[in-house]
This record gives sequence, C-alpha cells and structure tokens, in this order.
Amino acid sequence: MDTGEGQRFVSLIKDAVTSTHSPNVLAGYGGFAGCFDVSFLKNYENPVLVSATDGVGTKLRLASLFHKHDTIGIDLVAMCSNDILVTGAKPLLFLDYIACGKLNADAMKTVVASIAEGCRQAKASLIGGETAEHPGLMNSDDYDLAGFMVGAVEKGEILDGQKVKAGDILIGLPSSGVHSNGLSLVRKIFLKNGIDLPDSSEDQLFLKNEILRPTIIYEPDIRPLFDERIGIHGIVHITGGGFFENIPRILPKHLRAVINKNELRIPELFQKIEKRGNIPEMEMFSVFNMGVGMIIAAAKSDAQKILDILKQTFSENHPDALGEPRTIGKIEDRSETESPVEFQDSSL
Repeated sequence: MDTGEGQRFVSLIKDAVTSTHSPNVLAGYGGFAGCFDVSFLKNYENPVLVSATDGVGTKLRLASLFHKHDTIGIDLVAMCSNDILVTGAKPLLFLDYIACGKLNADAMKTVVASIAEGCRQAKASLIGGETAEHPGLMNSDDYDLAGFMVGAVEKGEILDGQKVKAGDILIGLPSSGVHSNGLSLVRKIFLKNGIDLPDSSEDQLFLKNEILRPTIIYEPDIRPLFDERIGIHGIVHITGGGFFENIPRILPKHLRAVINKNELRIPELFQKIEKRGNIPEMEMFSVFNMGVGMIIAAAKSDAQKILDILKQTFSENHPDALGEPRTIGKIEDRSETESPVEFQDSSL
C-alpha cells in the first residue's frame, strides 16, 4: 500500500470515526485494536453478547458505476444492525474491513463517513477497522466491504421465536427499496451484460435513485418497543432469501405465517423489476423484501399499541421509506402438508 496515501486516509476519517464513540470506547484512535469498556454489563442479570457479520454484496458495483459512495456504508451497518436487533440485542460496537485494488483516500473517506453515519443511526461505536490494497487481485477502482457488530441482551429477553404462537399478528415495517439483497438479479436485468450501465437514461435514474437507496436501520424504531416492555414474540429481518427463507427462522414447526397480499402495497420499483425481468411473483418474494424490511410478530392485544408507537416517529426517521407500518398477516397452526409461509388475498 502507498503508505503516504494510507496515512492521509487515516487522518481524513478520524473525525467521522470518533463521532460515533460512546464513553465506553477506550484507548486512542488508530491503534492495533479497539477497546470497549463492558463494565456496564454488571447491570444485566445474565448478559449475553450477540454478534453479526455481513457485507453489501454486488450493490457495490452500482455504487462504483455511479461514483456514489456516500450511502453504501449505511447499507453495511444496517445489514449487521438489523440482524442484531431481531434478537432483542442493543448494538454496542462495529468494525469494518475495506479491500480495494488501489487506495483512493478521498473516495474511501466518503465510504467511511457513511459507515459512521450508519453507526450513529444504530447507536453503535465504530471502534476500529482495516483497509487493505489487493493489487493484481482487484482492479484499481474496485473495492469490497465487510462489517462486524457486537450487541448485548439480557439472556431471558432473547428473541428466538419460541414465544411466537397461533393468533399472533404480523406487523410489517416498510423498506426503502431492495436494501442490499437481490442485486445480482437487478444487475442481470438492467445492466449491460450485468456489468455496465444501460444506455437508457430512465434506467440509469432508476438504478441511481431507487436501487441505491440505503438500507433502513430499524434500531431507533423498535428499541422504544423494547423499552415499553411490549410483548414482542418475534422479529424477522427480510434479507437474502426474502419471505420464504427468513420468516420460518422464527416459526416453531407447528406454526405458519399467513401473509395478506392486499395489505402489502407492493411498491412500484418491485413491480418494474418483476415486469422487466418477467419474474414469477412468488420468485420475487423469495428474492426481495417487496417493500417490507422487517416483520414483528406480537399478540393481537398488543398490535395496535405497537402500530401507534411505530407511526409516531417512523416516517420522520425514514423519509425514504416506501409506506408506513401496517398489519400484514397472522400466525396460524400448521399441518404437516402446509407451507410455513402462505400468501392469501383475504383480509385478516
């Protein structure tokens, strides 16, 4: 690596990184490892650390094509933060890894600034990271991102689906778009050879303004529900695998989720992808979030209270969200021949 450029990069990102630090972050900036004071865990009866790691995938290709690096770091944090959140854990710290063909300090400064913005939204401290040049393995303008997050939760309050029961109501929280999943299919449909920008200016605007919208970080929306001690039974992050792979993660084997398609209000951008790619509807639900980034399962008696709390701040927190929180389905008993996820047109 160009050591001069590397040192300049470290100085460029210092303010963004330290802006995320809580009083728990120890030692100085730029050391070999990040240190985080966990003495506060003594306030927990049985503290459990929860970890998650993820990347952004081929959404990075679009970011590079449009030279738009100011939101991709939010996606990186969101993919980890949302996975932490569904367990009930509160995010604590985050680390990033950036691999590039050749370090462009100014471009990577923008990336790290967006990672820091994601950490501020998730209320996690960015306590360290690594940036590496891979000449000969990556083109000079290429880069890849990975992230790692740690959170904490009381052992007796871990959400793992065991509390989900028949009669529970499913509440959907809107997404801002495709988030960071299904981009390989989007590229295949809209990019030249799946690699280069299309000639159509309309398609270019669609990709830049709709597909590159950053993933929503749901921490500020769902944390108040935990603080209110509302009986949430399970939470699903609709990420890779869409509805069919993710919802069963919180379902006991004797239960199924029945989704009311009439309540989904599928955003236009997904309809455009489906039509342009001639993709069967159920395949769309197995790849994309279809406008629902997260689903809460809760007792019917608590559903309206949850909706009332979510609607107070959700649109303010996420002006790019494609809709508002709404009831989208319910949990029912399941026979051996029934699928764990079913779509119906009837109302609840």
